[in-house]
This record gives sequence, structure tokens and C-alpha cells, in this order.
Amino acid sequence: MASEGILLGMGNPLLDISATVDPEFLKKYGLGLNNAILAHDKHKPIYEELVEKYNVEYIAGGSTQNSIKVAQWMLQVPGATSFMGGIGKDKYGEEMKKGSTLAGVNVHYHEDESRPTGTCAVCIIGGERSLVANLAAANCYKSEHLKKPENWALVEKAKYIYIAGFFLTVSPDSIELVAKHAAANNKIFSMNLSAPFICELFRERLEKALPYTDFVFGNETEAKIFSKSQGWEIENVDEIALKISQWPKASRTHKRITVITQGADPVCVAEDGKVKKFPVELLPKEKLVDTNGAGDAFVGGFLSQLVQKKPIEECVRAGCYAANVIIQRSGCTYPEKPDFH
Repeated sequence: MASEGILLGMGNPLLDISATVDPEFLKKYGLGLNNAILAHDKHKPIYEELVEKYNVEYIAGGSTQNSIKVAQWMLQVPGATSFMGGIGKDKYGEEMKKGSTLAGVNVHYHEDESRPTGTCAVCIIGGERSLVANLAAANCYKSEHLKKPENWALVEKAKYIYIAGFFLTVSPDSIELVAKHAAANNKIFSMNLSAPFICELFRERLEKALPYTDFVFGNETEAKIFSKSQGWEIENVDEIALKISQWPKASRTHKRITVITQGADPVCVAEDGKVKKFPVELLPKEKLVDTNGAGDAFVGGFLSQLVQKKPIEECVRAGCYAANVIIQRSGCTYPEKPDFH
């Protein structure tokens, strides 16, 4: 049984504005499928255009928050998970708070007076997604919020901490604080490569955080881009996963395990100098609604078993189960109770 506050997440809470679009729309904004980027000036009109042109859904999201909510759903223990990040003092922020609390997550948001709650355009074609994030208030998160006694208490209480790579763009000093705390207190610290642009443009920040990681998650595209950014000249995902698992560690208490998902292909797990493959349950194409949140859901499912000290096989199975549920629904949403045995 998972105890209260056992799992803590920190990241960028965003409101997903999700719609099925046409290829011209992606072309107009220079977007590619199965990618995630930060909004530049040319992308600013995308949010209003989505709402005007298409039938949109508003779903509370943000990569780490998605994973934490899925872990909470899988655990079914109120308050087993906590989350910190930045929102605006506005209607969307209130919605976010309401949704996360209802999901059973103990949220401690920093509420920014001057910036609106961050949004993410989720553009879907044939079930595949392209993400454009406008961080807004999420970008204003500072370690001062983390250091407040009532917030640091969440860090003290947690035995497992998970942060998506996206947070490296916002508050690397917050990541460093919790990573060092985890290493000094024999806790499990996990991160995600998150997106190609994190591996390329925020390489130094990622490299600084990696020694503290006990688990590194990612997908095959991110793994290959990470390899390229390191000058490894390796395309083989198994080999890349192994090399990441052998990256120097700040603390020798735990070994590092790398977990790389590959869509419909087997999940690749590297530990102790070996690679294991775990097949995923294939979903008929007609059942696929959208892949938005699939990777986040996999991590959430995985962590829900990890915090219960289940073997890696069970963690992967739970990750695949959660991802399978999420891709059959719009956005990172789920039924009332899981059906995982």
C-alpha cells in the first residue's frame, strides 16, 4: 500500500487546448507530428485559431502533472501523490486546482499575479499529436516557492521524486535542490528526456541533472537525439539506453535504470549492463483516439508500481496498461477506476 505523499512531481502545469486539425494547419505553423516545442512569436495566434476553427477540448495537462495524476489514479490512495508548479491567478488556474484536487493529488501551486496559466496547443491528425506550449505562469516558478516550509515538507515526505525534462527550461535550481536532497537521503529521483529540443538546446542543464537520476525515461526519438547531441554516433536504441544507464552517478546507493518506450515496439529497459525488452499490447488502429499523454501515462503507471516496490516487469506492465487506456481517450484522461491486476 502506498503511503500519503510517497510520490512528488514538479513541473509545468498547462491547460491543453486539444483539437483534431488538418495538415495545412500544421504546415502553417511549421509543426511536425509526434513533437513538442515551446511557442515562439510565430506560434502565438495558434491558440485562438484552434478555438475559432475547430471543436476544442480543454484538459488539465502538463507532462509531469499528467504522470502524477495517472500514478494517483492507479494507486487509488487519496493524497499518495503531490505536485508543485506555477499557475496564474485566473479561471484556468482555478480549473486546474479543482481538477487535480478532485483527482486526489495534493497540489501546492505557485500562483502568479501577473501571468496567465500556461496553455498547450494539442494538434491531432490521425491520432498522432503535435504540441506547442506557451508556458506563461508555469515559466515563473522559482525555487523560493519550493523552499517555503509548507512546500519543502512535501519533498521531505516523498520517497520518490519525478520531474520531466521540460522543467529544466524553467527552474534548474529547483531540480538541483530536490535532486541533491534525494541523493543525500537515499530517495529515488527520476527524470524524463521529454522532447528533442530539451536534449539539444538544454543539453548542459540536462547533463548537470543526470548524475542524480536513478531512473531516466524517454522515447526512441528523444534517445536518438540525445545520442546525437552527445556525439556518440549511435542510432541503436538499446545501446543508447545502456550508455545513459552507465552515465556517472552522484550517489552510488542506487543503480541507474533507463526506460525507453518505442510506440508499438517493445519497451527497452537497460540496467546492470544488460538490456531487456518488454512487448506492448497492440491496439487496433480503430480504437486509437489520440496519443497525447501516452508517454506521460506510461511513466505514471510505471511509478505507481515502483513506489510499491514491485519488480521492473510489473512497473513496465503497469506503464503499458496506463498508456493503452489513455490513447483510447481524448487527452490524458481515464475512467473512474483502473482495471489493472
